[in-house]
Amino acid sequence: MLKYQQTLPRTGPEREALREKGQFWTPEWVAEAMVSYVLYERPDHIFDPAVGSGVFFRAAMTVAKEMALDRLHLIGTEIDPNAIRKALEKDLTEHDVSNVMIRDFVINPPHATYRAIVANPPYIRHHRLTNEIKVECKRMCNNSIGKAIDGRAGLHIFFLIRALQLLEKGGRLAFIMPADTCEGVFALDLWNWITQKYRLDAVITFSPAATPFPGVDTNAIIFLIKNTERKDFFYWVKCTEPNTSKFKEWVRSDFQSNHAAELIVHKRKLNEGLSTGLSRPPLDNERCEHILLDFASVMRGIATGANDFFFLTKKQVEKLQIPDDLLVPAVSRTRDVPGNEITNELLDILDAKGRPTLLFSPDNRLLDAFPLQVRDYLIRGYEIGLPNKPLISMRNPWYQMEKRIPPPILFAYLGRRNARFIRNYSGVVPLTGFLCVYPHYIEKEYINNLFKMLSDAEVVNNLSLVGKSYGGGALKVEPRSLEKLPIPNYIAERYNLAKPCKVQTELFKL
Repeated sequence: MLKYQQTLPRTGPEREALREKGQFWTPEWVAEAMVSYVLYERPDHIFDPAVGSGVFFRAAMTVAKEMALDRLHLIGTEIDPNAIRKALEKDLTEHDVSNVMIRDFVINPPHATYRAIVANPPYIRHHRLTNEIKVECKRMCNNSIGKAIDGRAGLHIFFLIRALQLLEKGGRLAFIMPADTCEGVFALDLWNWITQKYRLDAVITFSPAATPFPGVDTNAIIFLIKNTERKDFFYWVKCTEPNTSKFKEWVRSDFQSNHAAELIVHKRKLNEGLSTGLSRPPLDNERCEHILLDFASVMRGIATGANDFFFLTKKQVEKLQIPDDLLVPAVSRTRDVPGNEITNELLDILDAKGRPTLLFSPDNRLLDAFPLQVRDYLIRGYEIGLPNKPLISMRNPWYQMEKRIPPPILFAYLGRRNARFIRNYSGVVPLTGFLCVYPHYIEKEYINNLFKMLSDAEVVNNLSLVGKSYGGGALKVEPRSLEKLPIPNYIAERYNLAKPCKVQTELFKL
């Protein structure tokens, strides 16, 4: 059985155990601001569907005292009895947790509705969910949204849906969630349903310096939602300083107080926010007439299915005696490319370090048609079960490698350092750590100008408008999303690219 609770993130095996439980602790300054929203109309209770160590209960008692609320019932659910025992060790009493029900909130929700709901739901990704939970979540979505959302949604998504089902008319809900809540493939269906049935009051995001969960690989966002008629606008906030009291003050004022530098507040049209993405700042369409697809197309790097077998060092190639016509220069890890260029000198440095730089790229000929040494190596791959691996099993024959024309420009789309464009001077093909950017024209001047434009700081900043955000400011941008990268008009003119062409040259096609 899954266990849901909130606690401090750790490292190593303890951290992995927390991933299984989805346990991440909410700091007081954030919890008190969220509680201030749901208690604004002075209800007589607050409900937390994932009580854990009692962060929101303690915040509720603090806020209730500040608001002179004489009577506030603390109600909640928790699947893990041990979490309640830990809550009692953190200044909560038996009376404070007497209305906590030990039950699975998603599978077995309470038979009641609530006027004030607040939570940091467990962040458990889809591949860690049991089939029982997946089946129930699918049924719940069909009953509420009218369709099943994409199976890659994590448990936190279903916590949100279930909580909205239990929100009284006129009630308020505050949830702190990972950014994939509005960036995943399921996001459009989810938020269309939410904003048609409920009112989205505010979305609060955090700069990397202000993140509520330092060191955690997720980008936190707070959603403030009321069960009433929708409005055509909402407030979008970027919190830039941690531990700021301005956040709670702004919420307590019903979003009307003069905010300081700690909060950047935009009043946005709802349709624009849904189109741009709720985790992303407003998009200035008047300044960004162009997108990357006007100048280039994008394709993912090669997926080998077994890098240890197909991506080789020079020493391995020499020992295996693989001929040159079955080898392609390649790069795999973004950290192997520390700068913004890939040159022959860089490949030599990687070779000297013993890093793989050659992709074993067999074609579709019959096994017996390969040289003896290659045939022996492929037989070895067969014997260790490579044809049964998920990706490789889809190929016929299993050893036939994907092909790519070496792209003039690569994009490092996910990593601890900032996402960046890379000029490919050495003619390598990238593996899946990179995306391939194929300009529409092959002229050297055009490619160089395009690379300079894409490396412009303002264009790089716009990556946040199309990427999925993670902890520490990391981004992941998929090929179709990168093609939508906004390009300001004056930036295109600066690099003599004001007249884009949408017909890609045949020389970059296999």
